[in-house]
Amino acid sequence: MDIDNKARIHWACRRGMRELDISIMPFFKYEYDSLSDDDKRLFIRLLACADPDLFNWLMNHGRPEDEELFRMIKLIQNRNKDRGPVEV
Repeated sequence: MDIDNKARIHWACRRGMRELDISIMPFFKYEYDSLSDDDKRLFIRLLACADPDLFNWLMNHGRPEDEELFRMIKLIQNRNKDRGPVEV
């Protein structure tokens, strides 16, 4: 997926699981544009992961074996925490 195709990335962010939407959608909306191109590619790679894995990782019930994916999970968690709750 092209890092500049925001419509397609936005669609990939919509997971159908409320808990994931609450974490992923605000991060995309408020943070994606400020990411480096490498981090944008990493975020897109994270979106290719299965919903149960994403849920577990974002809820701290495990972590990906891939350290870069883990770094992105932590970035999402930290930026969302710093920003505070937003309406999805």
